[in-house]
Parts: sequence; structure tokens; C-alpha cells
Amino acid sequence: MDNNTILVIDDDRNILAIIELYLKKAGFSVATCTTGYEAMQAFRNTKPTLVVLDVMLPGKDGWTILHEIRQESATPVIMLTAKGDTGERVRGLELGADDYIAKPFDSNELVARIKAVLRRFAPAAESERTIVLPDLTISLENYSVTLDGETLEMPPKEIELLYFLASHSGRVFTREQLLEQVWGFDFFGDSRTVDVHVKRIREKLGERESWQLRTVWGVGYKFDVHS
Repeated sequence: MDNNTILVIDDDRNILAIIELYLKKAGFSVATCTTGYEAMQAFRNTKPTLVVLDVMLPGKDGWTILHEIRQESATPVIMLTAKGDTGERVRGLELGADDYIAKPFDSNELVARIKAVLRRFAPAAESERTIVLPDLTISLENYSVTLDGETLEMPPKEIELLYFLASHSGRVFTREQLLEQVWGFDFFGDSRTVDVHVKRIREKLGERESWQLRTVWGVGYKFDVHS
């Protein structure tokens, strides 16, 4: 993600034109795509910094495209949808979306959200993006988690959540705080997506004497490292 290209996937050419205008004004390069069938080819060809992805697309829908992107990349994805209900938000978060904005939207807000997501993905020193614990290594440099020398199959949001908790060892975070810090925006409604991610992480990590992902009942979660 070292270029400056935003890939916008939407079948409404008027919306594409407006988004492209505002993004270019903000200094971004823009690539566009109008169908789900073409989306992954456009993604692979442009190697974008970020994807703005509409849910309702001809051919494959946005959820399918998001899943396919997450199979091969941690590139940030912002979902666009005409639906603003909590269920759609939860689904997007659980599939690995980095932000979510409902139509109709303000173009300046979309640009601001894009910039906010990109700030979270700004490069940092490798040492600052890798946590090494007994039997466990968590790296945001290459988005990998290694347990006992074996690389675990773990989607980007699980890695980011684990990294965040492990980098704040001993500190308790509420579900709402984790949504804000890891997903990067205020989330109103059902916060069960955090519980789902924690459950999946625990199933993959198990328990160790030297570290543990713990539930603090009535509050949230924390990651303990024991000396």
C-alpha cells in the first residue's frame, strides 16, 4: 500500500463521478469499477491503498468481494450501503471491513473517513509493529501470528485486535473502546462483533501460563502477560 490510489467500486456512475471528484481534490489517484465480476481484477491490477466498496453490485455483491479481498490482502476497505441498520454494520465488521458509511453520505465525510483509516495503516518501524512473547509472535508488519513456530490462519481484524490488546498488556478495554480503537470509528448498536472475534482468537491460541486473553466480566477484555 505504498501508492496513493483509491479503488471505488459502485454501479452508480453519478456516485462514482462525485467520489472521484472529491478524492482527486484531496490529492488521491482514483480507479473505478462498476460490477462485482470486474472487482477483483481491478483490485489486483491497481493494488490500491484503500477500497471503497458498495454492497449492492451487479454480479457479485459487496460482501462476496470483501471476503475475496480478505482472502489475499489486508488492504483497508470502507463499505457503502443504502442500509443503515445494525445488522449490516455487524456483518461488515465481522467480514473484515475497516469502516462503514450509509448512503446517502456527505462526500467530505467520506474523504475524512478514508484519511482516518489510512492514518491507522500508516507505516511504522518494524520493531513497533511486532510483539514477541513466549511461544507467540504478533506482527502487523506482515499481518501474521506465529504460535510455537507455526503461522496461524487468522484474518486481519483478528490480528489487529490481538495486537492491540497485547500491546496494552494488563489494561482492560470495553467492547465499545475496542471497536473504536481497532475498527476506528464510533459504533452505535450491537457490539457482539468483538465477542465473536475474541472467541475465534481464543480457539486458535488456546491458553498459556505466560500469557492469556482474559474476559473481565461486566467490563470487557484484557491481555495479561505473566513474568
